[in-house]
Amino acid sequence: MSQGDDKMAEASGKAPGRSRFGLASRVLLLTIAFVMVAEIAVFVPSIANYRNTWLRDRLSAAYTAALVLDAAPGDMVPDGLREELLSSVGAQSIAIKRGDTRRLLAVSDMPPMVEDRYDLRDASPIESVAAAWRTLTAGRDRVVSVVGEAPMGAQFVEITLHEDPLRQAMFRYSGNILLVSLIISLMVAGLAMGAIHLMVLKPVRRLTTSLTEFGANPEDASRRIVPSGARDELGLAENALAEMQKTLADELTQKKHLAALGLAVAKINHDLRNILASAQLISDRLANGSDPLTRRLAPKLVATLDRAIAFCQSTLTYGRAAERAPQPARMKLHFTVAEAAEIVSPADAGRVPIVNGVPREFEVNADSEHILRVLVNLFRNAIEALESAGPQPGLLAEVRVSARREAGHIAIEVSDTGPGIPPAARDKLFEAFQGSTRPGGSGLGLAIAAELVRAHGGEIALADARQEAGATFVIRLPDKRAVAVA
Repeated sequence: MSQGDDKMAEASGKAPGRSRFGLASRVLLLTIAFVMVAEIAVFVPSIANYRNTWLRDRLSAAYTAALVLDAAPGDMVPDGLREELLSSVGAQSIAIKRGDTRRLLAVSDMPPMVEDRYDLRDASPIESVAAAWRTLTAGRDRVVSVVGEAPMGAQFVEITLHEDPLRQAMFRYSGNILLVSLIISLMVAGLAMGAIHLMVLKPVRRLTTSLTEFGANPEDASRRIVPSGARDELGLAENALAEMQKTLADELTQKKHLAALGLAVAKINHDLRNILASAQLISDRLANGSDPLTRRLAPKLVATLDRAIAFCQSTLTYGRAAERAPQPARMKLHFTVAEAAEIVSPADAGRVPIVNGVPREFEVNADSEHILRVLVNLFRNAIEALESAGPQPGLLAEVRVSARREAGHIAIEVSDTGPGIPPAARDKLFEAFQGSTRPGGSGLGLAIAAELVRAHGGEIALADARQEAGATFVIRLPDKRAVAVA
């Protein structure tokens, strides 16, 4: 539908794109149609049975007339009585057969020519229906011969009659059947419509109304559907729709908050990058000082500031698109772990020690900067958990790193002796702003780590460790060396 059609529809009070016949109208029409089809299925054998009954009534009258005519000796029956008997039967002739003799008991002055013959003694249902159809569609007054059972030991009695009275009676019967069918159809359709409206159409209309209104303004909580509590399929659909609307509204609210937060972070990072650049210039001058401690710590300070500036730049980039693609290269994992440990827990800082259990010659094909950021986030989370809650009873506070090669990939384990991860926090552990397990945490560290690992084609997961053993995170990366060898 074009825009002009939409405007015309709105001007006429009709919703654009909506069918002229709603669901209720279509259900009503279908119900009437189905009842009529059922009535037709009943009418076909019924009209055939009505025809047979009408003809049997004529044969019954013919039986009586045959007794009178057959009992009269010779041709002693007066012509007037014979005409009256034929008129009472509605026949043109009456004949009876005994043995090999067929006797014509009465006949009109002008015996007509028979156009069809029908034997009621052994007529099948299909033959009865076919004969009824021929009578209704003949379109003219035919003369038919009808054969039936005969009294007093005779083989049969046969009458000939004009078919027009029978056809008129069948039309009247059909009209009555049609009228009754229409009344029944309307009654059944009305009852069915009422039941369907209450049990189906009303709940469905409630669902569609809630969908359209919620789609127009998802933030309006009053537009969400309130489940009726029904236990049928529509009740389940209402519950599912209510849950979906709540989830979508919550996610939309969260996305708006994240968008606003992202804008604020981008502004803060822009200014923070300038501040760090100034601090970098000062640290460069410290590196030229004469104090031995200053000369030793200055390079680490410069490297840290360089990394902070790069991180601010990457955060601004993330606000526009995503993390930069990893640039894998051969690296010795032991030294990357040591660098991350020095950033988070310097040896002379008195913080929780990080035990580097990775062999010195253990190589990984990955982006060293990305892996460093992953390890820093994991180390920081572990140390903060240990510093706030302490280690498990009987264990020393420490973070341990190990690495090994498995079938087709490299497994890096980061474990601690802290309180572990609560079961309620595990489902959304790697979702931004959802996975924090401590007060004041942002929940970004594990989300960033998971994104960086996935960018390498790997995965990060919380090992199924016992609660008393702390938390163990396993990073699995593709083993490029194993692929090359294979």
